[in-house]
Order: sequence, then structure tokens, then C-alpha cells
Amino acid sequence: MGFEFIKKLPTPEEIRNQYPIDAGIKALKEQRDQEIRDVFTGKSDKFLAIIGPCSADNEDAVIDYLLRLRKVQEKIADKVLIIPRVYTNKPRTTGEGYKGMVHQPDPEKKTNMLAGLIAIRKMHIHAIQESGFTCADEMLYPENYRYLSDILSYVAVGARSVEDQQHRLTVSGMDVPAGMKNPTSGDFSVMLNSVVAAQGAHRFIYRGWEVETTGNELAHTILRGAVNKHGEAIPNYHYEDLRLLLDKYQQKSLKNPAVIVDTNHSNSSKQYEQQVRIAKEVLHSRMVEPELHKLVKGLMIESYIEPGNQKIGCEHVYGKSITDACLGWEESEKLLYDIAELC
Repeated sequence: MGFEFIKKLPTPEEIRNQYPIDAGIKALKEQRDQEIRDVFTGKSDKFLAIIGPCSADNEDAVIDYLLRLRKVQEKIADKVLIIPRVYTNKPRTTGEGYKGMVHQPDPEKKTNMLAGLIAIRKMHIHAIQESGFTCADEMLYPENYRYLSDILSYVAVGARSVEDQQHRLTVSGMDVPAGMKNPTSGDFSVMLNSVVAAQGAHRFIYRGWEVETTGNELAHTILRGAVNKHGEAIPNYHYEDLRLLLDKYQQKSLKNPAVIVDTNHSNSSKQYEQQVRIAKEVLHSRMVEPELHKLVKGLMIESYIEPGNQKIGCEHVYGKSITDACLGWEESEKLLYDIAELC
């Protein structure tokens, strides 16, 4: 057989019981969840900044970064609601490379999934305790979601996962906003079909159980750019793209129409410095068009302490991405203040 069964992993309930959250964290999450929900339902006009490193590879640097974000959040709280990216699962186009802390708690050591599951839960809890932020993570593996479901306030489904039925149906059982990215082809209909599926109720097999979900009315779209047949990046953050998405939303009976614009990936052609310009263009489109002001709920920005990225195994630079290149702190801080002025 092609599978080697190495060890049976603890269930989410077992890990959650081993590393529980206290009443204070539960109350904070409820408060944060409501604030974020109000943005997606239109009760709040605050703008979302879903910002942080491409991958959360080092707990000390992540906490340092979040504490910096906290100081900024206090100054722009009347306009902007920050949701830090603490991404512990990383999709890889070819299957090669660092797949996130869930695989390797130490990027320079071998894969250890049990240690990874414990490490990501402990880091998310530590992040809440230190910064007061409940965070976002990417749902790369639907069966792993419940290891973190009691502490996350936002979930993203990536471009390579959005067409997968198990991802869509798992989102239908979540009670927090879930962003469904456009596929790498850029097809808006695929992305919107994923939202239709996620907002619906379903019965399916999940972690060895027959389960039934009620649907997630906070499922929404994320524009991240596309790639054509020649491998060239095609951005989809321009005014015309946002209008097209709005028109397609209006053709469907979906609750809480919303989009988050990803300023990196194919929208920037992975030129991370362009995120500042892209963010400002999206905010301008939102400013001049009332319907887009309602539709565009936030930006997704890749940012860390040091700009750019580095390879694993080289001389390590603290707070610098080991996956996609990110904005550095100085540029990120200024951008957040600019967002608050423009939104």
C-alpha cells in the first residue's frame, strides 16, 4: 500500500481538553465575533484589515508583531477593525516546501503533526492572551478545523481549495466569517458557487461522523488575482472587477454580499511592495461608488516585521517571512493609518 499509518492523532476534543481556553478568552471571542459579524451584515461601517505574515513560523516573532498591531488598533478603532493573520497551514503549488507550523513547529526540523497540532493551538491561545486579538487562519485541511474552531474569528479558504466539496461543506458548519478565494483560473462563477454551497445547509461525512450543518450566512468572496494559461498574473482588484463581482452577486440570492480584496498573490504578481498602491486603489473605488462601499468590507495584506522573505536554512532574520514576501512593519503601520483616513 502507498500509505504508512504512522500514529493515530488525538481528536480535536482531546486536544481542546488538554489545552483549554478560560472564560476570559471565551468572552473576548464572543465580543470580537460580534464586532466582525456586524461588519459583514452591514450593522457596522468599520473596515476590516486582515493583516499579518504569509505564514506564522515563529511564535515569538508572531506575538511581537501582534503587540505592534495592538498599539495601532487602539488609534484607529473607530474606523478599522484589525484581524491578524496567524496562518499555520500553507498550501504549496507543487506540494514541496514549508507547509506551515501544523507540519513543522520548527521549520528546520522534520515533520511532526502531533507536535504541530499542539503548537498551533498553544500559539493561537498565547496570541489572544498577549494581544487581545482573536485571529484568522487558513483552512487547508477541513478535518483539522475543530482543533482551532473555538479560538478563531475568521477563516480563509484558498484558491486551490475553493472548488473542493469538503471545504465548502465544512464552511457551512462554521459560525464565523469564511472567505472563499477565487480559484487560480480567476473564474468568478466558481468562487460564487462556493459561497452558495457554504451558505446552504448540508448533511455529509466529517471526521467519521454523519453531520448536518445549518449554513454559514457570513461566507463571502476574496479576490486574489488569477493566472492565465501562460502562467502570467492577472489582477482582479480594479474598479471594473469589483463592479463585475457586484453584478454577479446581484444575480444570486446570497446573504450579506461581501468581498475582501487580497492585495498580494496574483493581484500584486507577488511584488509585495505593490500592496500599498493596490490597497489605496481599492479604497478609492470604494469611495467613489456607494454600492462598492457596501460590498468591499476589507483588505487582506501580507505583512511582517521585516520586509521581503528569506529561505529556510540560511542565516535567520527575525520576523522575516520564510514563504511569500511581506511588507515590513514601517510600511504596514503607515498603510494602516492611511486606510483609516481613506475608508
